[in-house]
Amino acid sequence: MRLTNYSDYALRTLMYLAVMPEDAHLATIQDIADSYQISKSHLTKIIHQLAQLGYIESIRGKNGGIRLAKRAEAINLGEVLRHTEPDFAIVPCFVAARQSNNRIEPAIEKDNKVGQVSCMIQPNCLLKKVFYEATQAFITVMDSYTLADITQNGNKLWALLR
Repeated sequence: MRLTNYSDYALRTLMYLAVMPEDAHLATIQDIADSYQISKSHLTKIIHQLAQLGYIESIRGKNGGIRLAKRAEAINLGEVLRHTEPDFAIVPCFVAARQSNNRIEPAIEKDNKVGQVSCMIQPNCLLKKVFYEATQAFITVMDSYTLADITQNGNKLWALLR
């Protein structure tokens, strides 16, 4: 499984804000982009969404910037990923898969050009169940951690980021 850069940058942004010293000025998008050497324009979209979701607070004005809107203990990593990942479809047959009565019921994906099923074994494939269980295990683990859990070494992280 691979997360999108969007989710990666969202988590890194939250980590940056969590480890900032309390006496530090507000962070700027440019500060975070420079620290991680990532695109400021891409980061702007992510920060906008994180603000809309209530994870960060944006302060306007000359001395404005951003900071966490919640305590790090209140920010669940699994929840963040559910907001930032478009889906958890690790194989094509999961695009429209759903869980029902503890079973995977995948949609039959059609190739738009020729109307063929994208995977010939899909109707009888048991591998999709394994992938589904692995994805659920990943989400369960992510749900068990908060931003505070991954920023316990805040001083060491901040030393690398500034």
